[in-house]
Amino acid sequence: MKEVKYKMLVLDMDDTLLTDDHTISDENKEMIFKAQELGVYVVLASGRPTSAMTAYAKELKMDYYNSFMLSYNGAVITDLKEDKVLFEQTLTKEQIHELYDYSLKSKTHIITYVNDEIVSETDSEYIDIEKHITGLAHNKVVSFKGAVQSNAVKCILLEEPSYLKTVEDDLKLAMPHLSVSMSKPFFLEVAQQGIDKAYSLKKLAEKLDIQQSEIIAVGNAGNDLTMVEYAGLGVWVDNVTPELRDKADLIVASNNDHGVAEVIKRYILNLN
Repeated sequence: MKEVKYKMLVLDMDDTLLTDDHTISDENKEMIFKAQELGVYVVLASGRPTSAMTAYAKELKMDYYNSFMLSYNGAVITDLKEDKVLFEQTLTKEQIHELYDYSLKSKTHIITYVNDEIVSETDSEYIDIEKHITGLAHNKVVSFKGAVQSNAVKCILLEEPSYLKTVEDDLKLAMPHLSVSMSKPFFLEVAQQGIDKAYSLKKLAEKLDIQQSEIIAVGNAGNDLTMVEYAGLGVWVDNVTPELRDKADLIVASNNDHGVAEVIKRYILNLN
């Protein structure tokens, strides 16, 4: 078997691996299978809840190839072969309630996840997008704090993009004890301090005895930045958030033009 320099390929999902209609192109799928057949771990790393990633992982036969998923922006690591959670780091109930108070002050919508449902007090076109992306039910409650009485993995603040960008800067100052990143222009993701895609990627790589230099990470948005900077080869697809373009080693074709397949051809199969 041909020796492979890179042993792990870590893929963001929305706007990176997935086309705009939330599917995996045949070109991407074919190349991912080829990489896995060479023994490369293909790992999905997404802000999505675990349950909103599983069908894609099965479509890519990642359970068969003994691979892993990093969900909720790295707050959960799942072993797909064993179908078990290897790591989980949550926000406390008190932190979630603090974020709710902040959302009122900042005039943003807030959601979290309880029993595999999206929980919010409000409706919003941006919450509708999250419902569409994840396929999860929306539990609209009278009292957010009343509905959230235990820890949860993450929260999202949602609002119009240009306004939410100002909220991001303010929230990072107001709550330096939390991990804050933008996954879409209208999704401001909040997790426990230190939790991001790079954190769980490093944890997984150490478990598998894979070096930083042997990892490729591909993304498109602010919540991908830490893993793209951590990986031996950090890659953006061409539809990357504009201000991040210079923060990776490489830019490939967009999510709609099979950028992931391009990475695999060039850097795993060496078909330049």
